[in-house]
Amino acid sequence: MGFSGHHARKRFGQHWLRDDSVLQRIVEAADLQPTDRVLEVGPGRGALTERLLAADVGAVHAIELDRDLVAGLQDRFADHPGFSLHQGDVLEAPLELSDGHIADKVVANIPYNITGPLLERLVGRLDRPVDPPYQRLVLLVQKEVAERIRARPGHSSFSALSVRMQLLARCGSVCPVPPRCFQPPPKVQSEVICLEPLPPSKRVEPALAAQVESLLKQAFLARRKMLRNTLAGVADPDRLQALAASAGFSLQQRPQELAPDIWVALARGLNRGD
Repeated sequence: MGFSGHHARKRFGQHWLRDDSVLQRIVEAADLQPTDRVLEVGPGRGALTERLLAADVGAVHAIELDRDLVAGLQDRFADHPGFSLHQGDVLEAPLELSDGHIADKVVANIPYNITGPLLERLVGRLDRPVDPPYQRLVLLVQKEVAERIRARPGHSSFSALSVRMQLLARCGSVCPVPPRCFQPPPKVQSEVICLEPLPPSKRVEPALAAQVESLLKQAFLARRKMLRNTLAGVADPDRLQALAASAGFSLQQRPQELAPDIWVALARGLNRGD
């Protein structure tokens, strides 16, 4: 048994991470403790799985879509009592470990074509965050997506995704991952990011979150236009001007210039009827 004869499949977005230094950076970023229970998404042939188990964590539960890799993974880690494996689509499969309990941390080499839906499943939406949240997620994603997630206001990559993710979690970069680190190499640059979901006490309350989401959808549809134009339908001109002044921004600015907390302040003003 093993992986002989198996080749990376394009339809599954398979690119095996083989760079030892990047694998080590991922494990270090996860800050693993003996009591941690780790959910690994897309173990592939188990290069990262092996390092996670070697970190002496409480358990590693892997979800792998490619059924032809399952037997090889089970064979490779048969001697590790803390390892369990589920064959299926991570967007639909149960995320609990084999004993029914949830994981503390997530490590994932995300297929680029499911990044959005998987982020929503693992972190949640503004008005419906994952509860309870994971302590930490270490994710390998396309560099363009990583830049959008962690971008600061005013940066060309700053977007509605930036606002959403930064209101849900502390977002940071771990390391860049060039194509040569994979087999086969992808055609895009990659990056490892670390997300630390905010505790319930620091989240945006649901009613306010829904208003923030509505504002983001409206404003970022025309991100190059001034807010006086993109937000014109939100309130009458005088009230909109007063709301902007109270929230601390100018209607001459563009959506990508406003920090996440300003979007929250604007939504709060609208909900209060200021």
